Amino acid sequence: MSKINEVRPLEHPYLKVLECVDDLSKKLYYCGELPGKRIASVAIVGSRKPSTYGREVTLRFAEGLARQGIVIISGLALGVDAIAHQAALDSSGTTVAVQANGLHRLYPASNRQLGERIINSGGAIIGEYEPGVDARPYQFLQRNRIISGLADAVLITEAAARSGSLNTAGHALTQGKFVFAVPGNITSPMSTGCNALLAQGALPATSVDDILAVISPRTTTDAQMPLAIGSTPLEQAIIDALASGLRDGDDLQTTIGCSQSELNTALTMLEIHGVIASLGANQWRLY
Repeated sequence: MSKINEVRPLEHPYLKVLECVDDLSKKLYYCGELPGKRIASVAIVGSRKPSTYGREVTLRFAEGLARQGIVIISGLALGVDAIAHQAALDSSGTTVAVQANGLHRLYPASNRQLGERIINSGGAIIGEYEPGVDARPYQFLQRNRIISGLADAVLITEAAARSGSLNTAGHALTQGKFVFAVPGNITSPMSTGCNALLAQGALPATSVDDILAVISPRTTTDAQMPLAIGSTPLEQAIIDALASGLRDGDDLQTTIGCSQSELNTALTMLEIHGVIASLGANQWRLY
């Protein structure tokens, strides 16, 4: 791990927003580099075991917001947290992870490399616990109030009915922060939490514009950029099909009417050139 620094949050220009947090410690600990001024920030949280849909929408929002200079906040947990951090980094954005333990080690250990990449890319790992304090279950719920407190808005991309993400949303509401939820399939238990939040008055997030309109209304988004152009007719057909909402490789092949080998070659070239990205399980999306 990098050097562990101490900071008085209410004396730091980026952290001063934490004055809305109950029982805030007089000092916090961090590794890496905190923004030197207050920058618009969005917390993205959700399921530790997201579905393909959950992964896709998390990538889409984290990438789109990071490209607009929005700091992405999350908890470095498995699933949605890690996807959001990774997407922000892949988009050359800034991301901050909040830990529920002392910074003598990163938790979970499986995300250690991701945490180190956050630090090495100009972001930060932050926490309220002294070095040497290991993670305990109740500390994750406490940690959530700092995740929401650091942000101007909290986005839940996918969450079941009983989810720690809903605890984060509750803290956000108490702190006077905007709460967004991505609508999900009403038959999917993985979307029960998000749909319930929407029924209770959370703001629906169907595009990056929905969030920027609230926290940064003058920002121009990638949604206004022209669609990518393929280098071959088949590549263009794939781009058009993905833009229309198709995701499954078999559906792409059937719709376009090409051979499997032709499709595989075109998908590989589009992925190499950063036009599309794999979601796993033969699912694809546009960057």
